[in-house]
Amino acid sequence: MNNNDYLKSKTLSGLLWMYMERIGAQVVSFVVSIVLARLLMPEEYGVISIVLVFINICNIFATGGFGKALVQKKDADDVDFSSVFYFNLAISTFLYLILFFTAPIISSFYDMPILTPVIRVMGIRLIITSFNSVQHAKTTKSMQFKKYFFSTLGGTILSAVIGIVLAYRGFGVWALVAQYLTNTITDTIILFFTVKWRPKLCFSFSRLKVLLSFGWKILVGGLVDTLYEDFRSLYIGKLYSATDLAYYSRGQSYSNLIVTNVNSSISSVLFPVISKVQDTKSSVKAITRRAIKTSSYILTPMLMGMAVVAEPLVLVLLTEKWLPCVPYLQILCINGALIPIHTANVQAMNAVGRSDLTLKLGIVKKVFGFTMVLIFARISVMAMTYAGLVTAFVSLLANTIPNKKLFGYGFFEQVADIIPCWLMSGTMMLGVCGVSFIPFGNVYLELAVMVLTGVLIYVTLSIIFKVESFTYILKTIKGFSKKK
Repeated sequence: MNNNDYLKSKTLSGLLWMYMERIGAQVVSFVVSIVLARLLMPEEYGVISIVLVFINICNIFATGGFGKALVQKKDADDVDFSSVFYFNLAISTFLYLILFFTAPIISSFYDMPILTPVIRVMGIRLIITSFNSVQHAKTTKSMQFKKYFFSTLGGTILSAVIGIVLAYRGFGVWALVAQYLTNTITDTIILFFTVKWRPKLCFSFSRLKVLLSFGWKILVGGLVDTLYEDFRSLYIGKLYSATDLAYYSRGQSYSNLIVTNVNSSISSVLFPVISKVQDTKSSVKAITRRAIKTSSYILTPMLMGMAVVAEPLVLVLLTEKWLPCVPYLQILCINGALIPIHTANVQAMNAVGRSDLTLKLGIVKKVFGFTMVLIFARISVMAMTYAGLVTAFVSLLANTIPNKKLFGYGFFEQVADIIPCWLMSGTMMLGVCGVSFIPFGNVYLELAVMVLTGVLIYVTLSIIFKVESFTYILKTIKGFSKKK
């Protein structure tokens, strides 16, 4: 098997295992979220949304940058991996102590006394996550994504059981805290036994300095991204209420349910694959193009479909108390359809060693986004959501500009690649909207017929127009099945 065939095989296998890992975890999480949303009140979810903002920001400092630097460095050895391990562990412990002592200040700012104990307990995730961050990098570098499948699924299932039991017994917000912590702990334990790497008794500041020259740009970029995404939650929680935040977060989580499956797979697989062929522009373009076309073909109809069936979906899954989240869900679904295109472009830039470009672009895009949030959030949460959609389109244009020069894959070519799936998805939405006018008299039947209609329209259009991505996916699945 030549090198190109080997990379193609590894890419295909990696993507399939990552899709399985994400889909398996998200299916379980989806079911759990339905049960918990019925047992818990919206304001309890609002509390967790605020806490997770601070955890996520600290986690970027604790693990961001160095993991991808290890993957990108071609000759990384045990000294590199061990140095990063000890450094991440020290930083995460330091950050947890900061969170622990500043928790009362955060609680007072939001006038929510419950935030203090929740932050102090949830913050333990920082130390646990930093412990397995190098094992994640080791697994990604060797493209052994099968290990992710078992660790993620195991943690998701066990945490689901614990979360539901505690919620049923009336533990409220602590049921969610226990669920998050159990998931992280279980994932770490399984990876510890399945990934054979162990830290050595060695540490090198000079190696860290080399890795930092690449990783700090990704770290800052990740920090800007996280601040930008989570700033909305902080702002909504301060300007409005935990309940308003819960409705927005619920709409976001349901759109992310689909986006995360595809986006995390692209991010995890695309970076190491392109890193191996980073010196060949044609190969970088071919891999990036395939990722964008395939992910858009899969993702766009799913998100557009969710947007059009949002109201009956929420009624069936979450009951009437969550209906205010429907308009947020619909807008965020359209926004989410653009995210894998962002990811593919950014990962391609990082993989060819231009993390400086992703950092500069990230700062420009986020300054624009922050400005939009600050202006429109004061009008209403809905106005801020629409502003986010405008920002997404502007960011998409910005991401494609440098890649035209780097490996010849610019904005207009990318648009041409995704136009077929967007046109078919729009047609599908019109067909499903027509079905919604039929007086079914039963919301369960209405939802089922709308979903089935959408699937039939999209698949039929793919067959009639012989869409290349549809044919590619079928051939890929058949080839993978025969190989197995």
